[in-house]
Amino acid sequence: MILIGNIGRDPDLRQTESGSAISTFSMATNTSWVNRDGVRNERTEWHNIVTWNRLAEICHQIIHKGDQVYIEGRLRTRTWEDESGERRHKTEIIAEQMIKLSRRTSVEGAESDLEQAQQDNEDTDNTSTSESQQLSESKKQTD
Repeated sequence: MILIGNIGRDPDLRQTESGSAISTFSMATNTSWVNRDGVRNERTEWHNIVTWNRLAEICHQIIHKGDQVYIEGRLRTRTWEDESGERRHKTEIIAEQMIKLSRRTSVEGAESDLEQAQQDNEDTDNTSTSESQQLSESKKQTD
């Protein structure tokens, strides 16, 4: 399955008994069409998304309610009996890939990203300067 839609709630992150990370969240996809009378209609479908291991951790960290994402995965339907003996069904998308399509709109998040990018640039500049000095010293020693 391939879905593009909006996150309905922030992903929650749990650990299984064996230590695997699992994250679940809801996602809305919209379909629109024009009927015979020329009236535009829209329908929203809600999907239960499940991610595992490293993808679960990434989803928990970077996606939030309202973000637009691309999800690629497989369909799974689970069946069980509840406490009252009633049979229940739940259909989920087991995500194998996720791409965040929307950009962060939070000012705090943008400032944090900017600070991190600046720090990364400084680290790269310092590394480049250090490497240049090492190459220069190495060349002097060989001359």
